[in-house]
Amino acid sequence: MDKGRSAVEPVSDSRPIGRYFALPLAATSVFLMAANGGLALIVKLFLTSKGFPPIVIGAVTSVSAIGMILGSLVWGRLADRRRRRPLLVITVLGAAIAVSVLIILPPPFVVLGSVFVRTFMWIGYATITMAIVSGASAVSRRGRNLSYVTSARSLGFALGAIASGFVLDRLGFRGAFSVMAGLPLLGIWFLLFLPRREAVPSQSRERGSWKMAISSGLADLYLSTFLRQMAIHGTFSLLPIYMASLGIPPTQMGLVTALNTLTQVAALIGFGRLADLIGRRRIFMAGFALSAITPCVFTLARSAGGMALGYGILGLSFSSLYIGSTAHIGDRVPERRQGAMLGLYETSRGLGGFVGPLLAGGITPVLGYNGMFFTMAAIAGLGFLVMFVRRALSRPERTRV
Repeated sequence: MDKGRSAVEPVSDSRPIGRYFALPLAATSVFLMAANGGLALIVKLFLTSKGFPPIVIGAVTSVSAIGMILGSLVWGRLADRRRRRPLLVITVLGAAIAVSVLIILPPPFVVLGSVFVRTFMWIGYATITMAIVSGASAVSRRGRNLSYVTSARSLGFALGAIASGFVLDRLGFRGAFSVMAGLPLLGIWFLLFLPRREAVPSQSRERGSWKMAISSGLADLYLSTFLRQMAIHGTFSLLPIYMASLGIPPTQMGLVTALNTLTQVAALIGFGRLADLIGRRRIFMAGFALSAITPCVFTLARSAGGMALGYGILGLSFSSLYIGSTAHIGDRVPERRQGAMLGLYETSRGLGGFVGPLLAGGITPVLGYNGMFFTMAAIAGLGFLVMFVRRALSRPERTRV
């Protein structure tokens, strides 16, 4: 048995209903994430059109990271203590309301507030969704059931990003914000198809999340994920500027960057099945390894083709890491704590996403782009080493989780 498994209560028993939760939740995810994908561009273009300085536009990313950190913690805990179906409705409605505020074309502080609330709500929906599907899935199907939801999120984001320019060109900012506000409301209808069975909220006093992480052998995974996110988001934050310095036109930039999300759509499904067949650790270790390679690929790239290769590898690294890690967490902790522990995982990702761009922005003027890329590769490599050493020190696994 895995080291650490004996420290927690037995995990979910074999229940074949996980896919009946996954499919309606995946459908709602497509609409919710389409709004997020579209707004990722439209909000920044709106602020640019109003003549606001780069510091305000850059604050969109920082505010979004803070919303992700706080939202994953808050909603993760609530998912273990309250009925989850009403929480899902609240998060979707909250995201729609946050976007609808933009229809009046408000000042920048309201725009940033909208970004925070929208991120706070959608990460809540994502965390609660993962907890529901993970808890309702048999161990032998947990990876593929989780992959349906995560793949749907990537698909929605890609569709929204692709359509955003067309919608903005035809409808203007006010019309584009109206469309994006309506998308989550269209998706909420699918929640009516969720099975009525739902986990009973825990009424007992529980150990803190970090104590649970240590006792269940997950602390190293959270630390490595933080390092990986720091490296990837640091790299990602300056790639558009780097591509511009290589003379890559904006039209090609859009196609290249879309490869990351589009790769995830199919890769998440494939890695979800592999995680059930060959074990979680092999899958997420591959994700950590690919994450260390990705910044090096960008260092060598001198054309749109080279950048496309890097974005494709980035999509594979995220897919294998995310699906392997979330399935592993589901295997390690009891159902009544999966909301908090999956929320803590999202928090580690959010913290890395917040620190990484700040670090990259600070070292690039000193080391240049190549120096920054190699530094980020080293940080991602450190995340891989933490997991590798932890695995080498562990006793051989008897189960494939």
